[in-house]
Amino acid sequence: MELKYDVIVVGAGHAGCEAATASARLGAKTCLVTMDMNKIAQMSCNPAVGGIAKGQIVREIDALGGHMGTVTDKCSIQFRMLNRSKGPAMWSPRAQCDRGKFIWAWREILENTPNLSIWQDQVKELLVNENKVVEGVVTYLDVTIKARCVVITAGTFLNGLMHIGRTKLAGGRTAEPPSLMLTESITKHGINSGRMKTGTPVRIDGRSVDFSLMTEQPGETDYHKFSYMGQQHELPQLPCWICFTNPKVHEQLKLGLPDSPLFNGQIQSIGPRYCPSIETKLVTFADKDQHQLFLEPEGENTQEYYLNGFSSSLPIDVQLNALKEIPAFRNLQVYRPGYAIEYDYFDPQQLYASLESKIVDGLFFAGQVNGTTGYEEAAGQGIVAGTNAALKCTGSHPFIMHRDESYIAVLIDDLVTKGVDEPYRMFTSRAEYRILLRQDNADARLTSKAYKLGLASEERMQAWTEKDEQIKRIVDFAETFSVKANLINDALKALGERPLTKGCKLIDILSRPMVSINGMAEHINKLKELLSTIPNRQEEIIEAAEIQIKYSGYIERERQQAEKMKRLESIKIRDHFDYSSLQSLSTEARQKLTRINPETLAQASRIPGVSPSDINVLLVLMNR
Repeated sequence: MELKYDVIVVGAGHAGCEAATASARLGAKTCLVTMDMNKIAQMSCNPAVGGIAKGQIVREIDALGGHMGTVTDKCSIQFRMLNRSKGPAMWSPRAQCDRGKFIWAWREILENTPNLSIWQDQVKELLVNENKVVEGVVTYLDVTIKARCVVITAGTFLNGLMHIGRTKLAGGRTAEPPSLMLTESITKHGINSGRMKTGTPVRIDGRSVDFSLMTEQPGETDYHKFSYMGQQHELPQLPCWICFTNPKVHEQLKLGLPDSPLFNGQIQSIGPRYCPSIETKLVTFADKDQHQLFLEPEGENTQEYYLNGFSSSLPIDVQLNALKEIPAFRNLQVYRPGYAIEYDYFDPQQLYASLESKIVDGLFFAGQVNGTTGYEEAAGQGIVAGTNAALKCTGSHPFIMHRDESYIAVLIDDLVTKGVDEPYRMFTSRAEYRILLRQDNADARLTSKAYKLGLASEERMQAWTEKDEQIKRIVDFAETFSVKANLINDALKALGERPLTKGCKLIDILSRPMVSINGMAEHINKLKELLSTIPNRQEEIIEAAEIQIKYSGYIERERQQAEKMKRLESIKIRDHFDYSSLQSLSTEARQKLTRINPETLAQASRIPGVSPSDINVLLVLMNR
């Protein structure tokens, strides 16, 4: 049997779902291949979306017309805006989701997306012709699927191997088989692969937990959410719970260290340094006598709970004996233990910024197969890979964002420029323009671009245009309206702010830290009237205007810095030099520039080992 499409997406995790829907939205006839239609967009680890920097990525996916934000809002059972005590550049949304409803919300979208078909099967072979151009795939059912482009988003399934103590089980996720043969079918064409490791905690039966011995952590119920479209949270909002390990827990865990795959040589691959297992914490932080744990619900109507902070691959009895030393878990019953999993990934330095392979034409990679970790990082890559696969089918230029435009761009540029030596996770510190890349303004940065491509709908574009107009109305009013001192001095004093000695423009007052637009509207009738005329999303618009006013100086300064860097971004150097022959470059620079073959001079400047003096040499040669 043979099927024909424009684009094939292999794997229906978070990267695959976004890749497939993006490709189909751009008009490409797309086939999404998944081994189990009932596990589409499965949340393999924590059923949560967002978090520090990750929440910004989800907002960007939404602004581009993707679905992760709307699905999360629909399935959210607890929402929180993290880092509120810091500036708005650090605010990050996070939501705990109903795992089961998340799958079915995504499946409903996929099954009703025009140009998109789903084929339940596994891919065993990549078809590539003698010119190193991809032609399609062959599945376990011996079905040949032909396509102009293929997007690989297989997650942890590529030769997946799970570890619980000294027990090893082949699988891409608990109780699910691994994907065999595909890695070998890809690497035989000259694409480099490696092994990485991640892990997940025990799943707990909530009926066995004494919640009275834990600290409740409620969610937030204000207007914040992930998507710029859609409704507020539909499901009941549930609490999470906090407890701590103790010395007795640690004693039990230490008994199992000789049988730990992480320390007895059983696991050789690299795990995520920023999200260590509980046994790694014991060794790395030997002086600590407790570690914080979060017990988080897996859904609205289930007793299954996720123990955040207790990722482990220790033997089952060690995990259970240790947890029972925590007072709230003295009668503990579990659904399944924690485990570690090893899987294959491919060197992302062999990719262009479009996420297309430099080795095989028409082959794209997205998600954990590129050495990343996290649903959000995967989905961000997915929407870019799917978009570019569809664009390639029509001969269009690839869609590539700059580092001052999105966290997704930072992520991809880091991958293709610097590569990975451990599972890559996004942090705000990785972005040099994070004041520009706030969670509140992803639509301002990306929706117009997505609309021009055909990714974002007319409705989404109209919503952003209306929001932009209302923000400008507020800012323009603040810049032109004069405030008399006697009108607001009492209000300023009540806020602990210095009173005015003379009148000034409203924008000067709103620039003060403790002064808010809503607070001033209580004393300035014209401002109150203006706010009352905002037809939709009033709170969101007021917040966006207030951030723009208060941080205008910082925003402008960072924008100028970004513009300076764009001058180097505009200097294209791919295939311009034979780096190996340039003796004026350092040896390391020659080697790395040859291997990566950067697109622009700015990308070259970000390659580890390429010094400013090397960049100056290239600038001189370009001028010649």
